[in-house]
Amino acid sequence: MLVFSRPPALSRRLALATPALLAAGTALAQGQQLVIATGTTGGVYYPLGGAFANYITREIPGTTATAEVTAGSVANFQLLGAGRAQIVFGQVDAAVESIRGTGQFRGRVVPTRAIAVLYTNRMQVVTVADRNIRSFPDLRGRRISTGAPQSATELFALRLIAAAGMDITRDFRGRERLSPAESTNAIRDNKIDAYFFVSGVPTSAITDLAATPGVQIVLIDHDQYLDAIVREHGPVYFPEVIPAGTYPGQTTPNRQLSVANILAVREDFPAAMVTQLLQTLWRNREDWARVHSAARDFTLEQQKSAAAGVPWHPAAEAFWRSLGANLG
Repeated sequence: MLVFSRPPALSRRLALATPALLAAGTALAQGQQLVIATGTTGGVYYPLGGAFANYITREIPGTTATAEVTAGSVANFQLLGAGRAQIVFGQVDAAVESIRGTGQFRGRVVPTRAIAVLYTNRMQVVTVADRNIRSFPDLRGRRISTGAPQSATELFALRLIAAAGMDITRDFRGRERLSPAESTNAIRDNKIDAYFFVSGVPTSAITDLAATPGVQIVLIDHDQYLDAIVREHGPVYFPEVIPAGTYPGQTTPNRQLSVANILAVREDFPAAMVTQLLQTLWRNREDWARVHSAARDFTLEQQKSAAAGVPWHPAAEAFWRSLGANLG
């Protein structure tokens, strides 16, 4: 039976990983235990990872899987590199840093390989109407949260802030590093004025804020910084629009920047198991989309090498080609 781990401590330090994560480095030697690194409980990775673990445990004979709460993409690829997770959800920007050994992976290249392109992660810059923040420059001098340490939200948020010509150390009255659920509580309690969260939509933490009585949610446009962020970090980001009504009380569309998500393993992950994992997930894709609507974008058309950002695991490439995917 699938068992969800307890949420990580507020420090989110890798050293405080759960026992299942710490033991996972020997899992493949034992052959039958898989750890899936997901994200925070307020995001999309967590419910999708839990369902995926359930499919694996139910349908691959002799194999069990556990979905683990983590701080997010950066932590996940670090866990993958350390052999403490076998399957990870992650954003492409963090995946690219992991194979290059740059940013938070400096000097520690991770042999990351994509097995599937999932859905789009959308950067959401969240505030409420009574803070009188109407545009990205209005964030200057305010109290913000840029996401949990080791999360893809933090990576993307810092890049976006820099692309907007702001300095994270000088241009804000305060900066917190909170999970999405903690950020929602902090903005309700008037401890912060806005927060960043990158995820599929809708996501529960923002929905909870938007549904709070007396609260009018505001999502801040930021697609005007596309050229600056791509010039610095490459074409892993692209503009999209979150339609009005995606969240309760959201009256206008939000013009924002997005990045793709992948499922990834190490390059030495057994080929036969990659094939079994993908067969299992593909069989259950309709149920997966009922777990969270973001999984509706898990389609054959999404399987593109450019979207994956990192090399395919050979078994995954063979699987998608066998279904007729034009990987490009």
